[in-house]
Formats: sequence, structure tokens, C-alpha cells
Amino acid sequence: MIVISGVASKSLGYKLAEKMNAKIVDVNLKMFPDGEYCLRFEGDISGEEVVVVQTTGPPQDKNVMQLLFMLDTAKDLGAKKVTAIVPYLSFARQDKRFLSGEAISAKTLVKLIEACGVDSFITVNIHAKKILENFTIPTMNLSAITLLAKHFKSMGVDGAFSLSPDKGAISLAAEASNILGGGCGWLKKERDRYTGEIHVEEKRLNIKGRDVIVFDDIISTGGTTARAIKMLKSQGAHKVYAACVHPLLVGEAKTKIFEAGAEEIVGTDSLSSSAGVISLAPLIAEALAR
Repeated sequence: MIVISGVASKSLGYKLAEKMNAKIVDVNLKMFPDGEYCLRFEGDISGEEVVVVQTTGPPQDKNVMQLLFMLDTAKDLGAKKVTAIVPYLSFARQDKRFLSGEAISAKTLVKLIEACGVDSFITVNIHAKKILENFTIPTMNLSAITLLAKHFKSMGVDGAFSLSPDKGAISLAAEASNILGGGCGWLKKERDRYTGEIHVEEKRLNIKGRDVIVFDDIISTGGTTARAIKMLKSQGAHKVYAACVHPLLVGEAKTKIFEAGAEEIVGTDSLSSSAGVISLAPLIAEALAR
């Protein structure tokens, strides 16, 4: 097996190759003055099983295009099998038409990936699982929540209450609670489809004097997480942590979360981030071995 490590996931690709004792093929990008670039694989992949690792976080357009170039090139150069590993799939929050006339961006991205001839697709905690139904090839949606929960358990935060910031993510909190053993719950969140403004409804929880971890798949601007943490602290929570699989942490997100009272923000290396302290390499390696 050969691991092709995309520019956006270079560190993760190397860790995965090491975990699987696989050969690594680097990607060389030659930039042109107008912003275009030429992508080249630095190694022979003909007749090989190839794994392309490339996340599609910011800058989304650039990283998506590089992913497509790599997948198509791998097939064109004679790879026997190509597996796309996209730890964070951008545009996954636009999985349906919320308002009249909107593009269903996730569906378009699926079409583009399949058009490159990829044989299978692996992602991690995709925002809307329904997106995977648009693929005609085998797919896997891995969950990194157990990895995050085990990290907190190793820190001595065993027995913490696991909270999801909205009902849709309750499965994440429940998965974490299976490891931490402190029970779980969720808050009610509403988003204005036009302005994007979020409202988190006040909810009384039995967390006074207890440690609490707020689990979510994505932390973007940090507004939802910060509101949840502020509510928990006002109800007497001891220590509150923020945990997510995909730490986008846009703009002042970290500042908001820490000012709300968080002890720490912990994420995975699905994206390049200072909070990405948990590697997905073992999780992905295990899935590939299956």
C-alpha cells in the first residue's frame, strides 16, 4: 500500500503511513504567478493500492481542488485501487436546500469525487451522515469521539458529564459517556437560516460541582460552544472542557471559548490547528486494515 499525503494533511499522512508500515509518496506543488499550480507525485504508483489523504478545511476551494487532482491523477497513473481519506469533508453542513434556490453543495462535491474514479471513500464524523447516501462506491464514516473521551480519561477527568450543544449531536455525547461513565445530555439550539445567528435555550442540568465536557463534531466560530460553557459555569459546573473532532476555530473562536470559562479545547488532527492534539492515524489505520 502507498499513502499519498496531500499538502493539507501532510502530518496525518505521514503518521498513517508509519502506523501501517506503508510507503509514502509526497506531493509536489509548483506555483505559477497567477495562482495556478502544477501537482506532481514524487514516486511511482502504477499497479499499487493507493490511499490519498487530504482534508478539505480552509481554504476549502484550494484543498478540494487538490484532492480532486490527486484522486484523478492516481487513477490516470495506473493505481490498482484508490481510497480517498478525507478527514474533514467541507460543505457537509449544506446537505439539503434550507432556503429556496440554494445549492446542495455536499451533493455536488460527492459527484466530483466519484467522477475522479475513486474506489472507496473514508471520512470522520461527517456532519450529516445522509450525504454518504449520494455515493455509489463503498464509504465509511469513522467516529473519533471515543479517542477524545479516552484522552480526557487519561487526564483524570473520568466520570465527567458529557454534553452535546444540540439534540442532533446527542449520539456524540452518548458515545463519550460510554467511556467516561458520567452520563450525558443535550441543549436546545436554534439557528436563523438567514442571519446565521444562534440561540441556545437555557436548560437546568444536574452538574453542580462536576466536571463537564462539551462534545461536538465541529467548532467553527465557537459561539455555540461558548454559550453552552457559560451556561454550565453559571449552574455551578467545576471544570468545563470543549472537545470536537474538527477544530476549525475561525476568528476569535478560541478567545470566546476560554473567556466563557473553558479549561481547554481539545480536537483531532483532521485539520491543522493548535487544538488538534489527538491523531486520527490509529483510527484510520484500523479501518483500512478491516
